Amino acid sequence: MTLHTLEKTVQNEKLIFTNQRALFWEKNNSLIISDLHLGKTAYFRKNGIPVPSDILEDDLERLDELIQHFEAKELLVVGDFLHAGKNTDFELFEIWRKHKLELKITVIKGNHDLRHASFLSNLNIVIIEDFLFKKPFTFIHIPENTDTRFSISGHLHPGVMVKLEKRKSVRLPCFRIAENQIILPAFSKFTGLDTQCCQDFECIAFTEDLIFEL
Repeated sequence: MTLHTLEKTVQNEKLIFTNQRALFWEKNNSLIISDLHLGKTAYFRKNGIPVPSDILEDDLERLDELIQHFEAKELLVVGDFLHAGKNTDFELFEIWRKHKLELKITVIKGNHDLRHASFLSNLNIVIIEDFLFKKPFTFIHIPENTDTRFSISGHLHPGVMVKLEKRKSVRLPCFRIAENQIILPAFSKFTGLDTQCCQDFECIAFTEDLIFEL
């Protein structure tokens, strides 16, 4: 994993954006991600769609390296931690979790978590039904547009089209930033990108080798 970062002050708090699809909140010592979609690859294979078996392993390895790099005390997941309930992929996460028992994990339920998250409590994972407020941020899965609070959310899998030379362009994942919200990219690389949701918004896009503002 090659880590690149970009620091911004948001709501008088230092936030560190990374090219590894995660956000670090320095004051709270929290690594914040969205849309891990744990179990998605096993769900696809179960339904006859061949996908590589090492996608989740790569996601967990990247997550592990981020936690170690920032010395994070909490992993905060703003929804869609799961994809389709407990399946064979979950065994990999259980092994990973046993080596990270000192890490506090908090999951705000997303639309994929609504009916499948109850068993997570057996792994000492705190489950939040709707939203979590930690001054000055509200953590919620589906983005909200309100002037009364600043939210950090996920769900949309934001992406942006970046024009290159010779009329070519490339689609990149990004953080979408507005006056009252930040929308995180999907942490799992096994997801699509919505390049329409970032039009007319500030974005922080990234590749494996760099991170930059648009």
